[in-house]
Amino acid sequence: MKGRNQVILRVAVLWSVGIPGSITGQELVDTLRVVYAPDVMEPIRRDAPAHVVIQLEAHELKMELTNGVEYEYWTFDGHVPGPLLRVRQGDIVELHLRNRPDSRMPHNIDLHAVSGPGGGASASFVAPGQATSFTFHARVPGLYVYHCATAPVGMHIANGMYGLILVEPPEGLGPADREYYVMQSEFYTDGAFGDAGLRHFSMQKALDERPDYVVFNGAVGALWRDRALTSNVGERVRIFVGNAGPNLTSSFHIAGQPLDAFDGTLGSVSQNQTVLLAPGSAAIVEMMPEVPGTYVLLDHAMFRAFNKGAIGQLIVQGEALSAGYRGRIADDVYLLEGSVIQTLPKDTVVEAVALTTAERVERGRRVYEHTCVACHQADGRGVLGSFPPLAGADFLNADPERAVRIVLNGLEGPIVVNQLTYNAVMPALRLTDDQIADVLTYVYSDWGNMGFVVARGLVRRIRLCPWCEEGNR
Repeated sequence: MKGRNQVILRVAVLWSVGIPGSITGQELVDTLRVVYAPDVMEPIRRDAPAHVVIQLEAHELKMELTNGVEYEYWTFDGHVPGPLLRVRQGDIVELHLRNRPDSRMPHNIDLHAVSGPGGGASASFVAPGQATSFTFHARVPGLYVYHCATAPVGMHIANGMYGLILVEPPEGLGPADREYYVMQSEFYTDGAFGDAGLRHFSMQKALDERPDYVVFNGAVGALWRDRALTSNVGERVRIFVGNAGPNLTSSFHIAGQPLDAFDGTLGSVSQNQTVLLAPGSAAIVEMMPEVPGTYVLLDHAMFRAFNKGAIGQLIVQGEALSAGYRGRIADDVYLLEGSVIQTLPKDTVVEAVALTTAERVERGRRVYEHTCVACHQADGRGVLGSFPPLAGADFLNADPERAVRIVLNGLEGPIVVNQLTYNAVMPALRLTDDQIADVLTYVYSDWGNMGFVVARGLVRRIRLCPWCEEGNR
């Protein structure tokens, strides 16, 4: 997530270096442009250590966590995660931390790359409206997490105060065509997933380790659609991956792409399908896609990905370099024996009735993206042979009351949609009356559908009279 502020690294290239922590000799000052996740600043080109001055600002502000949901973030420089700080082994780093006057909390910074008490936390404690600084010697190469460590530490991390610092070895990391920055974390709110409005931190959920959101780069959808990562076939892609936690271990995975994974200290490399990251750890993963298409980034703890937000995309373009993958070669129906309609938990949050059709459509979009998108897809086209389309669907447009019944009760058995047969299981979603009315109104409002407005009262009547024949209520 991006805010307004910028980080400036002032690099003074040394002609001679004295003891660690001191600067001697003539200096050449240079200014580097620093970018924010998922982008990464350029690799270090100099061949000598430097005196690097970093200026960061603690900034508390409201930003969007997902569509229609705001959250009171605590950040480094108005971004979640904070910038990836890139220095060279042997550099003397002088870090300045300012805390905005409008902040309500004191803050500090603990960098796991620092050899010293608290990683700099005790030296960088700063009250609102104040500034402080300290220096450290970047001795050990690797990729490290940094975070605020002011009490309560978990709360500061959960609210967004974290990032990565890379200490490059003198020889660099080797060539890569593209580099990206991805960081997983959790948010614990005073509402359920998708509850609209301004949300605040829930200490009880954090203590119980029950996050409402598990996300990449600070928000649901931060790496999705027009914000997806991109590459071309045959390019080497490097991703700096971190897990801020504060509680959960990440199982980082890219579907369809084996990974070269380097641990955080650059000490070992392995071929991996899934990279395990404890809270407060990081790794570098590299790949060279040979087949074009959309690759899904996710936490392989699947409900975190598809139901809490820890999912993103890498879109690869170009001609395939490998004949080993042929794509779809057959479409068949496969159902397990005893397939039954499943019931999903009922959302106990009662929303106020929307006042306008536009409000219904907007709320319905949020319900769709939370509940329906995994099967019926973001564009409503479904999955051929598995999940029927909702876009321009004759089955859907023929009978809005039947649509309400299906969302309420689920559906099992073959149906014909746009002259194609689908035989999957639709679960009973157990949404509220408002949510069903809103999501169907949203679906009908777009994708070439008929524009029906589904009333809450219709949903209520069908719920209360499930045995009634259609048209006889």
